[in-house]
Amino acid sequence: MKADRRDWLAYRWLGLACLALSPLAHAVLGGAAATVETDKARMFASGTVQPGAQYTVHEMTLPRGTVVREFVNPAGVVFGVAWDGPAMPDLRQLLGDHLPEAASGVQAVRRARGGIGPVSSSSDTLVIQSGGHMGNFRGRAYLPQALPAGVSPDVIQ
Repeated sequence: MKADRRDWLAYRWLGLACLALSPLAHAVLGGAAATVETDKARMFASGTVQPGAQYTVHEMTLPRGTVVREFVNPAGVVFGVAWDGPAMPDLRQLLGDHLPEAASGVQAVRRARGGIGPVSSSSDTLVIQSGGHMGNFRGRAYLPQALPAGVSPDVIQ
């Protein structure tokens, strides 16, 4: 019984912390393409741009080797982010205003299954999937409503 109360309090404080910190983050997921340059500077990353007909991919390599990709639709909106590497990127920076919803979805999965293993949470407004282990993290988040017409979520990797 006491463990359940501690878990509830921990989740509550995590949620409040996410809400309190979210104004510090630049709204990247769902934000304008210009936010990609802000991300690159704040994360001390080097990067490349891969333009395409349906979307553009901004790929950044962080100092610790993690690769982050931000997907921008023709309207100039970041509709997806993906990461892969030895360290987790700053999700506050990547998810911006969507961090509280992501944290809530992850907490729901953890409550249902326990505190280990990969996480997949989806709603009409946000999909987040994350997994891996120390030294090898991988994940993605995207906004289903912002996907360009004819583009599958599978491209977000």
